[in-house]
Amino acid sequence: MSPSVPRGLRLSILTCALFAIATSAHAAPERLNVLIITTDDMSCDSVGVYGATPRDLTPNMDRLAGQSLRFAHAFVQVGNCMPSRNVMFCGRYPHNNRVEGFYEVRDPGYPVMSDLMKAAGYFTGIRGKVDHSTPYTPYPGWDLILDTLPDGTAADPKNPESYYRSTQHGIARAKQAGKPFCFNLNISDPHKPFYNEDGKPEVNKPSRVYTPAEITVPGFLPDDPKVRAELALYYSTVRRGDDSLGAIFRALQESGEDARTLIIFLSDHGMPLPFAKTQLYFHSTRTPLMVRWPGVTKPATVDDRHLVSAVDLLPTLLEIVAVPAPAGMDGRSFAPVLRGETQTGRDFVVAEYNENSGGNRHPMRTIITKDYAYLFNPWSNGSRAMAIATKGTATYRRMVALAKTDPAVAARLDLFEHRMPEELFNYAIDPDALKNLVADPAHRAPRDALIAKLDAWMVQTRDPMLSVFRARHDPAAREAYMKAAVAEADERNGTRKNRGGKKAGKKQARIQDL
Repeated sequence: MSPSVPRGLRLSILTCALFAIATSAHAAPERLNVLIITTDDMSCDSVGVYGATPRDLTPNMDRLAGQSLRFAHAFVQVGNCMPSRNVMFCGRYPHNNRVEGFYEVRDPGYPVMSDLMKAAGYFTGIRGKVDHSTPYTPYPGWDLILDTLPDGTAADPKNPESYYRSTQHGIARAKQAGKPFCFNLNISDPHKPFYNEDGKPEVNKPSRVYTPAEITVPGFLPDDPKVRAELALYYSTVRRGDDSLGAIFRALQESGEDARTLIIFLSDHGMPLPFAKTQLYFHSTRTPLMVRWPGVTKPATVDDRHLVSAVDLLPTLLEIVAVPAPAGMDGRSFAPVLRGETQTGRDFVVAEYNENSGGNRHPMRTIITKDYAYLFNPWSNGSRAMAIATKGTATYRRMVALAKTDPAVAARLDLFEHRMPEELFNYAIDPDALKNLVADPAHRAPRDALIAKLDAWMVQTRDPMLSVFRARHDPAAREAYMKAAVAEADERNGTRKNRGGKKAGKKQARIQDL
């Protein structure tokens, strides 16, 4: 719905639409419960069935894979949290849902998942990432916020048993209401702080703790003892997240609702280390995606044919539960794929990044196929450094130290901070994005094909970055675009003129993803 439509009229239209959804849904037969489970800051290849190298890392995720259809080529739209999660639950790209960074959109003009499911007669609840999952908070679409346990105490986001209690409580409340449930349970791990990160004894010990010797360092990071040490903490924290998933499963099974519950499992983006989180590389946006649709999806099956992404999540859910989809969504349902059908038009996905949690604007776009990815970074001018959360990690600090004497690490560090306006990688043989092929004549054909597809996507989705993309070889045009983009972000966020200063906008102080 166009933002130019008066707010009162928009609300009237939305109310009528939701009423129609509710009345049609209530006439339907008994409906599935819905359980959407996310992990926080977890790379796809940190899951056992997706190739995790530490042994026995994710037994509960692997068990879910044995009950589900698992996607080999699934992606989220954004490499940081709040924009990524808002895409999942509204079916719109960030430049269309207006949640491009970590700020509230008070008058979105479109319904989100909790609105639609509540209107359709579902009991809705959420645990974790409450202020990251809707355009603003508090949001009226939730019947129950599960961050508070039944005894009135705050749920510990790093405690697996608390997820058992939250799930148990939520299901009980839904039964009291006489409704099927739709819950979004967001597991806090492996988001920092990692398990035992500060070296002090910790209450919430994972069921297994990994050592640096058990770790295989990803190819996009230097293999160094200090890097290994931080990765061991990360993988131990992944294991604790898996423990939390097991606790959710236990509560679901004990409730008697397991057999009639749809489960969708994914991560919001990649691990919180350089070249993953807050980027648009392969390890930034590829997500584990498993869907268990009782009676429909075949257990322990893998789809390696179709590319799907988080913008498709809400349209898919709505088709599964027979709730009419609102107009204006960018995504489309992949329910036919879940039924075992072939779906055309799934040979690429597009991801975007715009702004970090501090209001710093570094817009990027990428188009991804099974083989290649092309990236456009208009902010890159050789001197402008990207401001991202992963600069606070031990791994980044170690890269800075190593760069003083190691030219290879120095080159990687320079790329990490400054990037290039255009990048092309053959992900089929180089998933770590180590060799930029954008100027290689041998790869001109796939590059030009991706550029044409991205241009068409920008036109179709009304991407405001289209003009600068078409002028991408003009440094002056890119700088003019960035000057306007930064000014808009600063005005919107109330950010200080000097980004090195202490003053920040009030909303930015409330909503962080560090």
